[in-house]
Amino acid sequence: MGGGGPDEEDNNNEKWPPWLKPLLKEQFFVQCKLHIESHKSECNMYCLDCMNGSLCSFCLAYHRDHNYIQIRRSSYHDVIRVSEIQKYLDISGVQTYVINSAKVVFLNERPQPRPGKGVINTCEVCDRSLVDNFRFCSLGCKIVGTSKDFQKKKRQLAMVSSDSEDSYSSSSHGKPRKNDDNNNKVRSFSPSTPPPTSVNYRNAKRRKGIPQRAPMAGLIIQY
Repeated sequence: MGGGGPDEEDNNNEKWPPWLKPLLKEQFFVQCKLHIESHKSECNMYCLDCMNGSLCSFCLAYHRDHNYIQIRRSSYHDVIRVSEIQKYLDISGVQTYVINSAKVVFLNERPQPRPGKGVINTCEVCDRSLVDNFRFCSLGCKIVGTSKDFQKKKRQLAMVSSDSEDSYSSSSHGKPRKNDDNNNKVRSFSPSTPPPTSVNYRNAKRRKGIPQRAPMAGLIIQY
């Protein structure tokens, strides 16, 4: 059940700051167009007050009194430290990870081909495997997962699933199953336990002719 991105949900039941969705759509770790000739002009900063795109370290000279955050990378995905983002945003329910001895959260959903074995907890939006009791794998999934539209769709899917289970249960109880009919037929044609006389008959059948006595059986011994 993929989320598709935070821009799908306009009517959210939680008041998000105006800079959050632009932040999640922004492209980081590209060369700054204003400081191309400068060394280390990689854009990994974002001003929460201006919301005018990613910034490099040289651009911060124009945002000294503003609120800005630094974006980092993990496995080619954008992350932000919990110590920075929690000052401006409620990140409860979002899975945290420890990278370079610091807790971080991912900005957006990360594709996962298949869930891991033995996983009992997954993201409510993208079904990515989670540990502990978190609800979402990223900030983007939290925006989608807490929206009114998503919750409505989730309830509708749950109702459809419940109705289909009830229909299957009633149909399976209303009609005898084919396997049950076969089992009844087998039991009806199964012979009962043979009476003891049949066993004696077989034993008696094996004895042919009149039994002969031993030659000395008629002798009477007298003392």
